[in-house]
Amino acid sequence: MQESQPTLTGRPVISATGLFTPAETITNEELVASFNAFVDRYNAAHPDAEPLAYSSVEFIEKASGIKARHVMSKAPILDPDIMAPRWPERGNDELSIMAEIGVAAARQALERAGRRPEDVDAVLCAASNMQRAYPAMAIEIQQALGIEGFGFDMNVACSSATFGIQTAADYVRAGNAKSVLVVSPEITSGHLNWRDRDSHFIFGDVATAVLVEDAAIAPAGHWEILGTKLKTVFSNNIRNNFGFLNRATPETEGKPDKLFVQEGRKVFKEVVPMVAQMILDEAARLGIVPESLQRMWLHQANAGMNRLIAHKVLGHEANEDESPTVLDTYGNTSSAGSIIAFHQHSDDLVAGDTGLICSFGAGYSAGSVFVRKAA
Repeated sequence: MQESQPTLTGRPVISATGLFTPAETITNEELVASFNAFVDRYNAAHPDAEPLAYSSVEFIEKASGIKARHVMSKAPILDPDIMAPRWPERGNDELSIMAEIGVAAARQALERAGRRPEDVDAVLCAASNMQRAYPAMAIEIQQALGIEGFGFDMNVACSSATFGIQTAADYVRAGNAKSVLVVSPEITSGHLNWRDRDSHFIFGDVATAVLVEDAAIAPAGHWEILGTKLKTVFSNNIRNNFGFLNRATPETEGKPDKLFVQEGRKVFKEVVPMVAQMILDEAARLGIVPESLQRMWLHQANAGMNRLIAHKVLGHEANEDESPTVLDTYGNTSSAGSIIAFHQHSDDLVAGDTGLICSFGAGYSAGSVFVRKAA
């Protein structure tokens, strides 16, 4: 006798999350030693140029709150002659490194939800930097997992995961899918200029996965998606100009704007009020009193930004329970940051508790996902 299928509700929920963390870690002390060795070499080789300034552990922690970061390729990053990740080229018949870590995070999310790959309808690969233009990373991840249906890539920089969650939720609401994986493999060490004192400490590597499903098939203890809100405003203050139209030539080789660059003070000044107001407006639309939020899982970019946004939303200085931090040990992991915080700091909440997943970054872009723990 064939099992009867549950009647779908069109109400999207987060059934589970997954996390892949690279084994290798770079501490601030290791990073500073490498950077300062590079500075010594540069200054000795360019005696007539303006000397480069040293970095320091104190400078990094005051500027960002970061103490360490995980990376996929530690030794080359710390080598003053290289200062970039390196790994062997893989053939087209091998799983790419970005897909590999995305699959690892996705498998954990499926396991935590008690779900099989054949239960999933779609895969969205939502991340800051794709390893290649095509075929889509999402389709490679879909193939590796054995998922039918469809997949595609999307990039909204640090907001990619929350934009992916809203997209997945919209598919569920429309009845176009009942189960969607949003995978965010972030190998941000590849786009970071490790020779730039103002940013060499910012990023780390990681992969996350979020399983968005129809409430009718979700496991116990899932998170109801109460509402989502996305916002973009064009800005040049965070930029990366690398792409297939500017492949390495004598004119472009080594230019810093082909890697991550930002005007940090401008970003802080402009993004904080934009994000806080977006959260407050969406909370009002949903009838949520901001002070009632049990937890805010904010984008892990800068401790000062998170502190100020949380204060503007909650009306008081947030404690570690209200706004947990993973930035100190993971660094900025772009779109994965808020998902890591949610993954590691949500199991203790109980049915009826309300929280907010929020990301923000280049674009500018910002995404908010209000959620409530189900029984």
